[in-house]
Amino acid sequence: MKKNHTLYHILVWLILATLLFLANDNKNSFPHVIFYILFSLFNIGIFYLTYFYIAPYFIGNKRYLSGFIIAACSLFVSSIIKLTIAVYNEPILMHYGDHMERTLTKGEYFTSALIITLFFMLLGYAFRLATNSYQMEQARKTLETEKLNAELAFLKTQINPHFLFNSLNNIYSLAYQKSDKAPEAILRLSEIMRYMLYESNDEKVSLEDEINYLENYIELQKLRVKEQVYLDLHINIDNYQHRIMPLLVISFLENVFKHGVATDKEHPIRITVEVQNSRLHFKAQNKKNKLNKDKSGGIGLTNLKRRLELGYPEKHTFIVQDNDDYYSSELFVYL
Repeated sequence: MKKNHTLYHILVWLILATLLFLANDNKNSFPHVIFYILFSLFNIGIFYLTYFYIAPYFIGNKRYLSGFIIAACSLFVSSIIKLTIAVYNEPILMHYGDHMERTLTKGEYFTSALIITLFFMLLGYAFRLATNSYQMEQARKTLETEKLNAELAFLKTQINPHFLFNSLNNIYSLAYQKSDKAPEAILRLSEIMRYMLYESNDEKVSLEDEINYLENYIELQKLRVKEQVYLDLHINIDNYQHRIMPLLVISFLENVFKHGVATDKEHPIRITVEVQNSRLHFKAQNKKNKLNKDKSGGIGLTNLKRRLELGYPEKHTFIVQDNDDYYSSELFVYL
């Protein structure tokens, strides 16, 4: 047992022994006190014998026959030892009552010793069963947490190459066109990748850092478009110190710029980010670009849904509206 657990055990036994001693009639002489302490230690020994050595036969190894034989022998031998001690100290241990006028027979004392020993054995078994159940539950929770963390880490690693692939395609297009925007695009990408690789390694990041990342991403996407980009970005946040899962809204933005029309003045892209009373509301709306069909599909939104399930179970709502001309995605998350 660990040191702090040992102290707890000692404290519990001292309290229990004290209460039983105060309730005991035969405590009016020094020999009675000595033998009470001796038998208390003996019973505690029976408890731990069962806990450490006998109970595992039934609980862990499932060797029921061997366990039953060992338990029965331990019960019988312990009771015999108690009886032998009592016989050799009959005036002290086998007489009871206010004036010690009543005497237990050997059979009665043996039966009494048998019952008390069985009680401590069953107590040891029950405690081992409870301890094993608790440890198994903790191990299950730990394993589940580790599994979730591993899955989240894997999903996060999928974001980086997916985003990098799309961004490099955009920069390639700028370089191919010999656009003056190419150097700035590379710089923006460098800043974004620095955030993704170094600052977003924690389970949660500050909302301020995530918003800065979002704005950098939008500027990077604007650079790849020759014409005027029409985008209405609305940010209303009551507290930038909220913590949020990193890279949460990248999939929304990827879909907006990949499949939406960014150059239509009458139908601009609309992005809303609001945080009020610890609730994040993110919404992206865009007109569909029917000429841009991605035959390869994507993992973005599937990845996002799974990350939300793992990171914000029963604390998020994800809504998608998809028709012939417009696409809208909306997310509510309680931070």
